[in-house]
Amino acid sequence: MASDTLTGSACTDAEISGLDALEIAGRETGPSRVRRLWSATWPKFAALALAVAIWQAVVWSGWKEPWALPGTAVVFGDLGEYLLSSALWDGLATTARRAAVGFAAAVAVGLLLGLGVARVKVLRAALGSMITALQTMPSIAWFPLAILLFQLSEQAIFFVVVLGAAPSVANGVIHGVDYVPPLLVRAGRNLGARGLNLYRYVIAPAALPAIVAGLKQGWAFAWRSLMAGELLVVIATRTSIGAQLTYARELSEAPRLMAIMIVILVVGLLVDTAFGAADKAIRRRWGVLDQAGN
Repeated sequence: MASDTLTGSACTDAEISGLDALEIAGRETGPSRVRRLWSATWPKFAALALAVAIWQAVVWSGWKEPWALPGTAVVFGDLGEYLLSSALWDGLATTARRAAVGFAAAVAVGLLLGLGVARVKVLRAALGSMITALQTMPSIAWFPLAILLFQLSEQAIFFVVVLGAAPSVANGVIHGVDYVPPLLVRAGRNLGARGLNLYRYVIAPAALPAIVAGLKQGWAFAWRSLMAGELLVVIATRTSIGAQLTYARELSEAPRLMAIMIVILVVGLLVDTAFGAADKAIRRRWGVLDQAGN
């Protein structure tokens, strides 16, 4: 009997050692951080190179005059000058401030609205479909009303940014809460989690991946709404990226116009990268991301 026990213990230790060795071997043979970074970035560079090549090919085809569609060398040369000018950084500061304030307000409204609709049946029946309808409504359609209410002012831009982003954030919260397993909620209640503690320690962590996805989509809507707002609501005393884009169009400065569009694209990519990193960190913490391969 004792020998059987010892044999079983030895087998268990051997199995554990084998699993540990397999895990260590998987870590050792996994790609290095440099290789992972390169595998994640080279498709982006390839897509960028392809887009630039197509752009230059269209220019060479003579489809449009150079004053309307300048070549890559001219645009990137103007972009270099634009990056060194104070106009870019002054405009970027104004645009970033508007984006941060508007998105923060949209997040606050979206989180409260999403939690209310997700947990209160009356609110879900009254507002559930309305939130989706608001999300599908083009943000630029709000500007006539915003200008009528607030004239050409900062408040008009803020109004549209919040209305453009809040429904996406709310929908992310609603879907996240809906997919929290009921067994997990019951377990939390059995352990004494009630009221706000239930949301803080059980529901919010379980719904976090969907909430982050909603925040990412909300940012995309906020950025689009802000750019549309700055194109339509030009405040002479405050420069911004959108206002500079409007001035470049009115003055037929095609190189500067395309340089500003590149800046807008880069800002969007940087924020998307930040949200992607946050999503990856959450998935890694939840154990649904292979650390050796990512």
